[in-house]
Amino acid sequence: VQLQASGGGLVQAGGSLKLSCAASGLTFSNYAMGWFRQAPGKEREFVAAVNWNGGNTYYGDSVKGRFTISRDNAKNTVYLQMNSLKPEDTAVYYCAARYGLVAITNIRNYDYWGQGTLVTVSS
Repeated sequence: VQLQASGGGLVQAGGSLKLSCAASGLTFSNYAMGWFRQAPGKEREFVAAVNWNGGNTYYGDSVKGRFTISRDNAKNTVYLQMNSLKPEDTAVYYCAARYGLVAITNIRNYDYWGQGTLVTVSS
C-alpha cells in the first residue's frame, strides 16, 4: 500500500492550498481516509476525515469552516482544500487510510500512512 501526498508549499496567511493524496495497492472504496498534521515540537493531530463514499466528513476544531476534505474513488485520491490559512497551520500534513467504511478521528485507528507534505504559512 502506498499513499502519496502532494500539494504542500509556501503560502501567505489568508491564502489557499489544495493537498492531494493518491492511494495505490488497496481497494480505495473500502477505506475511510484522514488527514493529520504535525507541527515542529508538537504531537500529530487530527485535521479531517471522510468516510468511504464522501458522505460523511469530520474536522478538527481548529480547521472547521476553513478546510474541506473530499475524495474521488474513481481516481483513488483524497483531497484537502485549505482556505484562509494561518501561520499556525504550518505543519507536515499526512494522509492516512483506515480499513472500514466509517470515518474515524482517532490517530490510532489508521492502518496506512503517507510520507507527508510540508505546508508553510507565512505571516
